[in-house]
Amino acid sequence: MQPAGPYNGSMFYFTYLARELRRRRRQAVFIALGLAVGVGLVLTVTAASAGVKNAQAGVLKGLYGIGTDVTVTGPAPSAQNPSSGSGGKVSIGFGPGGGQICTNGKCQPLKNGYKIDNLTSASYSPISEKSASQIAALHDVTAAAGGLILTDNQATISQNPTPPTSFTVDGTDLSHPKLGPLSAGVTTTGRTFKQTDSNKNVAVVDKNYAHAHGLKTGGTITIAGTKFTIIGTVTQPQGSNPPDVYIPLARAQALAKKGPSGGSLKNEVNTIYVTAASAADIPTVQKEIAKLLPTATITTPSSLANEVSGSLSSAAKLANDLGKWLSVLVLIAAFAVAVLLTMAAVSRRVREFGTLKALGWRGRRIITQVMGESVVVGALGAAIGVGLGFAGVAIINAIAPALSATVTEATGLHIGTPNGSYNPTVSHTVSVPLAASVSAATIVAAVLLALAGGLLAGTFASWRIARLRPADALTKVG
Repeated sequence: MQPAGPYNGSMFYFTYLARELRRRRRQAVFIALGLAVGVGLVLTVTAASAGVKNAQAGVLKGLYGIGTDVTVTGPAPSAQNPSSGSGGKVSIGFGPGGGQICTNGKCQPLKNGYKIDNLTSASYSPISEKSASQIAALHDVTAAAGGLILTDNQATISQNPTPPTSFTVDGTDLSHPKLGPLSAGVTTTGRTFKQTDSNKNVAVVDKNYAHAHGLKTGGTITIAGTKFTIIGTVTQPQGSNPPDVYIPLARAQALAKKGPSGGSLKNEVNTIYVTAASAADIPTVQKEIAKLLPTATITTPSSLANEVSGSLSSAAKLANDLGKWLSVLVLIAAFAVAVLLTMAAVSRRVREFGTLKALGWRGRRIITQVMGESVVVGALGAAIGVGLGFAGVAIINAIAPALSATVTEATGLHIGTPNGSYNPTVSHTVSVPLAASVSAATIVAAVLLALAGGLLAGTFASWRIARLRPADALTKVG
C-alpha cells in the first residue's frame, strides 16, 4: 500500500468550489444573468452617453477648431445713424447719365460689366494683433493665435443682372497650425499651408464648397479682385459650419477692409483662438482675458454648448438624467436579486455547512469557500454583461437615427433702424450621427461592478454562515 500523499488544501478548495457550482448550476447561472443584465445596461447607457457627448464635442470642435478652448472676438460694430453726415458711406445711384457708385463721396460710373468684389470684416470689430501675444503671455494660457473671419461679396453690374454672391474666408495664422478652424480639417486633395506660404496668394478650399462651385486643386479663385491658386481641399468634421476658403492671415490683412467703405485691417485680427493649460483653467483664463480686453466677446465650450439645441441637446439631457438613474436602479435591483438568491442558497445548505463545522471546519474556511463561489459567479456575470453591453451598443448604432444640432451664433452686427436697433443672429442646423462607443475604462468598470455584486452577495451569505451553530444544523440531518 502506498502512503497517502501530502494534503493539498488549494487543490481541494478549487475542486470543492467547482463541484458545488456544477451541482447548483441553474442557480449560479440565474444569479450571473441577473448581474449581467445590470452590468450590460450600465455599459450600454454609458456607451450611448459617450456617443452623444462625442457628437456634441464634434459640433463644438467644428466651430472652435480642435485645439481651441476659448475664442475671443471683437465687439459688435457700432450702428451708423442714417441721418448723420459722417463718413463711411457706400451708395449706388442711377440717373440720366447711368449708374454710379459712391464711397465716402467719391463716385465712379457703373459701366456694363463693372465688378464689385469686397472682402470685409462686417461681423466683428478689429482687435490689435498684439492682443494675441498679450493673451499668450497669460499664466494659464498655452497658446493664442489671431485670425480674420471675413466675407467676400461679389456682384457684377450688367444689363442682365445676376444675383450677388458671397462666401466666407478665414485668414489663418500659419505660425499656429493647431489653432483655429483649419486645425480640425483633414486634407483630401493637394496640401495644406506651409510657413513659406505666409505672403503668397494661395488658398485652401473646403471640399463641399469646392464641389458645389467646380473648384479643383491647381485652379484659381478670386478674392477681393485677386486671383489665388488653390493648393488643396479639406474636409471638416460633420456637424461643423466651416469657412468656405482659407488664405494666409497676412494676405487677408492686406486685402480685407473694415467695411464696404474701406479701412485697412493691417496688423489687426477680429478673432483670437486660445488654448488653456487645462480644462480646469478655462474659467480663470476667461476672467484674465476679460480684464485685458473688456469690450471683447469671450466664448468658451460651455457657453457655446448652451447655444446648441435640437435632438442632440435633448439626447444629451436624456442620457445624463434618465439614463444614469435607470442604470443605477437596474444595478441595485440586480445586486438585490443576487443577494437574495445567495442567501436562499445558504439556507438550503445549512445541513452541509453544519456537517462541515462538526467535522472541524472553521467558520472562516466555510466563508472563504462561499466567497470564492460568489466571485466566480460575479466573473461569469461580468463576462455575460460585457457581451450584452456590446450587443446593446451594436443595436444602438444600427437603429439610432441621426441627431440634429442647431447652433445659434451672433453675427456681431448692430443694426440701427428708425424703430430701434437690434443684434441679428444666424442659425444653422446640422445632422450628427450617433455612434455609441465603449472604452477600455468602461469595460473595466463593468467587470468591477459585477465582481462587486458577487462579493456583496457573498458578504451577506457569510454573515448568515457566521451565525450558524453546528448543533442546530445537525438536527436537520435526517
